[in-house]
Amino acid sequence: MRAMSEKAVLTGEHFFIGDVAAAEGALAAGCRFFAGYPITPATEVAERMSRRMPQVGGIYIQMEDEMASMAAILGASWGGVKAMTSTSGPGFSLMMENIGLGMMTETPCVVVNVMRGGPSTGLPTLVGQADVMQARWGSHGDYGSISLSPSSPQEMFDLTIHAFNLSERYRLPVILVTDEIVGHMSEKVIIPDPGEIKLLERRKPALNLPPEDYLPFAGGKDLVPAMANAGDGYNVHVTGLTHDEWGYPVMSDQAQERLVRRLVEKIRKNATDIILVESVGLEGDLEAVVVAYGCTARSARESVERARDQGRAVGFLRLITIWPFPEELVRHLARRTGVFIVPEINYGQVALEVERCSAGLAETVSLGLMGGTLHTPEEILEAIEEFGGRARS
Repeated sequence: MRAMSEKAVLTGEHFFIGDVAAAEGALAAGCRFFAGYPITPATEVAERMSRRMPQVGGIYIQMEDEMASMAAILGASWGGVKAMTSTSGPGFSLMMENIGLGMMTETPCVVVNVMRGGPSTGLPTLVGQADVMQARWGSHGDYGSISLSPSSPQEMFDLTIHAFNLSERYRLPVILVTDEIVGHMSEKVIIPDPGEIKLLERRKPALNLPPEDYLPFAGGKDLVPAMANAGDGYNVHVTGLTHDEWGYPVMSDQAQERLVRRLVEKIRKNATDIILVESVGLEGDLEAVVVAYGCTARSARESVERARDQGRAVGFLRLITIWPFPEELVRHLARRTGVFIVPEINYGQVALEVERCSAGLAETVSLGLMGGTLHTPEEILEAIEEFGGRARS
């Protein structure tokens, strides 16, 4: 781990919208390459990067589309530069092929998806949370993935740094799955001194390892390979085809089994170290647990606090890490609660995941909104009163 240089970050207290905070977080994380294409409600990320990158010696490129943007940051990362792009729904869909390429080639980078109402063009200027399953399963094939969900501009800053650390640590594109409300709300953001910002860098081949013995796709004990940049003096072959530990195509079921299993297991086996949640009142037996993320978690937390003030045994679970999903925690809670209540601005995507993990031990109630507006605390509190009371009886 190392600290960033002084010139890279602003310090002190600022009032930023979430999109700007994400851009500043990327700079603080050491991002020095940004490629993107304008799209509401994520354009402010790119606009901020276009002004700030020249100030820190970085490169900003507006690409011709989202597919090219994703390809550009993959190439920059292999050149040894921390790289990021940002987009929203339709652009996120276009990036999927090259996100899959990044997963297959184990390329560290960060993608910020500021969700809006969909499908298709949908509601360009209004909120949605319907991309969370796409963040996990959007590209074809099997692979492990990491997605983070900030609930404030401060977390847009903090979790962007964390996303870069995770991408470098586990060698993959990490997705910041935020939403229009968090992206456009303005709140105080505290940026610490550079010496307090600890960063992870990709693990390099051992210094005493001869270049001819380096295997760019051989996982160690943690299943994550050491990564030499193009130009470091190692023979590096990168392909989206099924490949062996040297990186060369091998068209066999054995090679596919070995490679894809590692891509999945390097996340599954390290899930305990990756997953972050926030919880309130999850001790003891509970009549209900409210599970939420992103902007919806702000309303959900207030509703839970009101219910607890009324003496109700209600807990709150905020998903900071959506993928990998906190399966063991949800399964544990399912043994101690009557019902999960899941408010989200979609037709019940994470609610289905909660239902799967609870395995029939507790009921799951989906409070879905189709996009464009936010749940009120009163609406969630009404659900707690209705379904929590029913679970007790």
